[in-house]
Amino acid sequence: MKKFVSVFLALAMACAMAACAGGASSSSSQPASEPESEASSVAESVSTPAASGEVMSYDEYMAAAVDDEVTVEVYVQAKQSWWEDKATIYAQDEDGAYFVYDMACSEEDYDKLVPGTCIRVTGYKAEWSGEIEIMDGTFEFVEGADTFIAEPLDVTELLGTDELIDHQNELVTFTGLTVEAAGQDDAGNDVAFLYAWDGSGSEGDDLYFNASYNGETYTFTIESYLCDSTTEVYSAVKALEIGQTIDMEGFLYWYEGVNPHITSVTVVE
Repeated sequence: MKKFVSVFLALAMACAMAACAGGASSSSSQPASEPESEASSVAESVSTPAASGEVMSYDEYMAAAVDDEVTVEVYVQAKQSWWEDKATIYAQDEDGAYFVYDMACSEEDYDKLVPGTCIRVTGYKAEWSGEIEIMDGTFEFVEGADTFIAEPLDVTELLGTDELIDHQNELVTFTGLTVEAAGQDDAGNDVAFLYAWDGSGSEGDDLYFNASYNGETYTFTIESYLCDSTTEVYSAVKALEIGQTIDMEGFLYWYEGVNPHITSVTVVE
């Protein structure tokens, strides 16, 4: 879905650029540095023609119907995957978070999508098993914008509540959870994690593990495209023991209910 932008829209984008520039500066599963610019350009997009459409607020985006075309200005928080000139990323602004799936992107531009980078994305709002996302998008870098890295929100007390989904795709933390059995091995012994959701996988696949809070047990995932088998968190989950107390950080992904994509696990007890 390539968009060809007229001179009029290019001038309009120059005015709209302030939306990302006002963000705070500092220093959000499906399979899977800085942008260079020229003084004469309004915004740069090596991957695709400039994304089009009027930029929405987070509330406007959430109010849009599934299959509607949407345009948002967001800040990259993490990259999940790049494959055949398509990228999947976690993004956020000061008001909410976004999962951008299969966005047209060259490998060169994928390397430039470092955390904090502001981009304008146009795609189609979609829902997949409860997960709200933007699919089949195009994007452009917003030249001159500030960077923004979201602070993780502790949502531990929201587990099991209707309010939790309001933070879908945000960078979040969970504190003081207890590791529970995820399943059993071939000998019938309880184990703390599984390769793949049903234990049918092997090294390098997604890891699934359970942890409880206030008497309820929840499932967490190490998404191997986001955190592969060479990462610290992958090794940390493989070393978990049933009964340990852990703190976690990750993105509040949704699949048939809450299914966080965890990026950090710390054993605290």
